[in-house]
Amino acid sequence: MAKKRKPPSIKEEPPGSDLEDENFGSPRTFDPDFKGPVADRSCTDVLCCIIFILFIIGYILLGLMAWVHGDPRRVAYPTDSNGHFCGQKGTPNENKTILFYFNLFSCTSPSLLVNLQCPTTQICVSKCPEKFLTYMEMYFMYRTRENYWSYYSQFCKAASAKPVKAFTQLLLDDDCPTAIFPSRPFLQRCFPDFSTKNGLLTIGNKTTFNDGSGKTRNVVELRAAANGVNKILDARAIGMKVFEDYATTWYWILIGLTIAMLLSWMFVILLRVTAGFLFWVFILGVIGILAYGIWHCYQEYSKLQGKPNSHLSIYNIGIQTDISMYFQLKQTWFTFMIILAILEVIVIVMLIFLRDRIRVSIALLKEGSKAIGYIPSTLIYPVLTFIFLSICISYWAVTAVYLATSGTPIYKVIAPEGQCEHENKTCDPEIFNTTEIAKACPGAHCNFAFYGGKSLYHQYITTFQIVNLFIFLWLINFVIALGQCTLAGAFASYYWALKKPDDIPPHPLFTAFGRAIRYHTGSLAFGSLILATIQMVRLVLQYLDNRLKDAQSNISRFLQCCLKCCFWCLEHVVKFLNRHAYVMIAIYGQNFCRSARDAFNLLMRNVLKVAVMDRVTEFVLTLGKILVAGCIGILAFLLFTERIPMIVEGPTSLNYYWVPLLTVIIGSYLIAHGFFSVYAMCIDTIFICFLEDLERNDGSTARPYYMSQSLLKIMSKQSSQTKKQ
Repeated sequence: MAKKRKPPSIKEEPPGSDLEDENFGSPRTFDPDFKGPVADRSCTDVLCCIIFILFIIGYILLGLMAWVHGDPRRVAYPTDSNGHFCGQKGTPNENKTILFYFNLFSCTSPSLLVNLQCPTTQICVSKCPEKFLTYMEMYFMYRTRENYWSYYSQFCKAASAKPVKAFTQLLLDDDCPTAIFPSRPFLQRCFPDFSTKNGLLTIGNKTTFNDGSGKTRNVVELRAAANGVNKILDARAIGMKVFEDYATTWYWILIGLTIAMLLSWMFVILLRVTAGFLFWVFILGVIGILAYGIWHCYQEYSKLQGKPNSHLSIYNIGIQTDISMYFQLKQTWFTFMIILAILEVIVIVMLIFLRDRIRVSIALLKEGSKAIGYIPSTLIYPVLTFIFLSICISYWAVTAVYLATSGTPIYKVIAPEGQCEHENKTCDPEIFNTTEIAKACPGAHCNFAFYGGKSLYHQYITTFQIVNLFIFLWLINFVIALGQCTLAGAFASYYWALKKPDDIPPHPLFTAFGRAIRYHTGSLAFGSLILATIQMVRLVLQYLDNRLKDAQSNISRFLQCCLKCCFWCLEHVVKFLNRHAYVMIAIYGQNFCRSARDAFNLLMRNVLKVAVMDRVTEFVLTLGKILVAGCIGILAFLLFTERIPMIVEGPTSLNYYWVPLLTVIIGSYLIAHGFFSVYAMCIDTIFICFLEDLERNDGSTARPYYMSQSLLKIMSKQSSQTKKQ
């Protein structure tokens, strides 16, 4: 006699489930009265919430402390060798806005110039030199024409009525430059005014000049001393032209971005009817491309029949720099043909065996479009996320600048020749010339180096910068997590409405946002903390790699590469798990660890569905982003290149049409990404709810499915096929 079946408290694994394994979670008891996201919930991960709030308070205090001690003028204004700002109002340098270098030959790279670390005296001037003139030439010409000294003296430390110092004394005191040459201001600094004449690099129409110390210098030497400066100067001209193009086309750019927003909206809505079409077009295209590749390889293989040396193997000819030699071998084309044939078989077999799961995935894509149609306010939420992210980025950047400019000027001994035992020691510029260091190291200078101090605050500036970066990463991930949990709550309200759209609660997005902030700040902070820690480790590894690149052995580079790869994979795995954990938090209101465990177990019980759904969704959304950006890009190209004057007259005489074109394309892609990120979260939420629906309910009157009719038809078809088997 057949044993009477006991009514289970948990539904048996439904038809179509991919895996039945007790290792992926113990039996779960379901609330029979569950009808959507739990309304009666309590605060989760309270300890992490308290820690997160304390960190935010500390972050605000850190910003205030940096604001008190920092001075962003140190970034805005150049600083001379005495630590005084050039061009600062209310100071003797108010009208001297440009920094002048006495001996540019002692500067070895442009980065030293910009960072004010060039080992030469630097003073503030009102304008850059416009001609060649040495101190000795000026000294002798002054006897006949006094205006030579009046011109030259503006590039000296202190102006006097006449030149009173001999050349040797001038070198010791370093009061004036030994020579000046034509320069022009850039980045508020005097840089050499290079030009090209008849294919030769010149400065002031000269290729050689006297450096003031009796040496004849070549302009190439000056160029080497300021390597890359000319490129930077050229970049300024390019920057001005780019600015002009933006000023001419800004309204066209706004129109293009507005059209991109409308196209993104239309694409999301049309996915309700085009998701399946787009996917199958792509699949047939892949099959067709692979088939053409196989046919082409066979044709090339046939052409080589009977040709001399075509029968040789790749092993016979060895490694060749001329890659075309390999294409003269039959073995090469035969190998390609086999590989493409294998790929073709794999794609076709996957289509045959996974066709039901692909149909479910396409149905979920269509369901996502319906959900967004019923809750259109979710498409506005990325704007709120953008505002939050902008606030976090701005606060981090401002705090970093204030921290970097905290402290008092620190002066260091700098020897141009680099042969002084006291080099890099701190010094006082007011009394430097009377100290033993000046006597022991002739030619050494006491120049401004950086801002710092000896207080406890100044000693921990580097630590504060690290803390600033870490909390910034934590906040950025928290804002993203908040958006994901909010959207998940809104779309879960849609899915668990039995009669759509009548049973959808009012203002689901606002309600989900309030629940996430009120009850689950701690859980979101917990998940964000894990992700921020991994990202911080990745940044440290990248920093060490950059600093120790030249000193590393092959083994250490290999190990570091492995570590970077592992943490990159770990970051993406954690992002995937966090995303689905936030969905479970939005639905059930449980803490982060339990939600992450339940989400992981649920996904592992349906691992094939997860893999197929992830690939199908990624393809469709990527295609949508490319489609939106491509359509807008084509229209912008036709407009900015004046290809459609009979339809609309676009901007004329652009310097670089590709500047507004790239702006429109990138902006359109980002707008589409914002829309489709909402859609991706919608699909993930509906997918999790769909899997939960299968495990909770059986389609009976007492426990009906909450899925849509299209999904229900697919599941009913699969169930009937299973019964027949």
